[in-house]
Amino acid sequence: MKWSIEDFVYGATDGAVTTFAVVAGVVGASLSPSIVLILGFANLFADGFSMSIGNYLSAKTHREYNQKQRKKEEWEIDNLAAQEEQEIRDIYKEKGFKEEILEEIVRVITSKKKVWIDTMMKEELGLIEDKNKSPRDTAITTFVAFNLIGMIPLVPFVLLHLSGYSSAWSTSDAFLYSVVFTAIAFFLIGIIRGTAVNRPLFRTGLNTLTIGGIAASVAYLVGYLISEIV
Repeated sequence: MKWSIEDFVYGATDGAVTTFAVVAGVVGASLSPSIVLILGFANLFADGFSMSIGNYLSAKTHREYNQKQRKKEEWEIDNLAAQEEQEIRDIYKEKGFKEEILEEIVRVITSKKKVWIDTMMKEELGLIEDKNKSPRDTAITTFVAFNLIGMIPLVPFVLLHLSGYSSAWSTSDAFLYSVVFTAIAFFLIGIIRGTAVNRPLFRTGLNTLTIGGIAASVAYLVGYLISEIV
């Protein structure tokens, strides 16, 4: 199995945001801590599975579409070679190549069928195939990341439940720890994202933290308003 950092960041971010949003919404509505666990874990596994399936289907559809377009280009090269050769010429002419150099580029590309097809896929259709990334691996990585990071906001409430809801460990304490742990998780996800895209780590960490904080604040506010109205 080969996992990609893009799928991990995608699943981890969504897992942390959605699970903490559930926690914040329930606490904002002043509901029982047990409700946090019930809704939190239900969301964690159901939403994580749904998201991984969606990512699987998306990756599979993208691969199948690429294969369809590749077969189409292969047919056109076999049956409309002159037209396809002219398309190569037009593509590189627009890039600024002229006369002998342009004709040499066309000759080299069209001399090998695979190179010809690859060039048409990329330059004409804007499609780039990633044969090392399978839909299955994409789904597994997304699911694992979603559940692994998404569980972080629930850890303090699990400890609260195990303590028997003692007076020394209140719902407010659990929520405060949940906020801190989740904020750290958001920031670390941002650092991982920054590493992947070669951007300033602190900035991407802060950006991810801000996005997660906004989602959590909205959920908490909605829960609080509902508790006041109902």
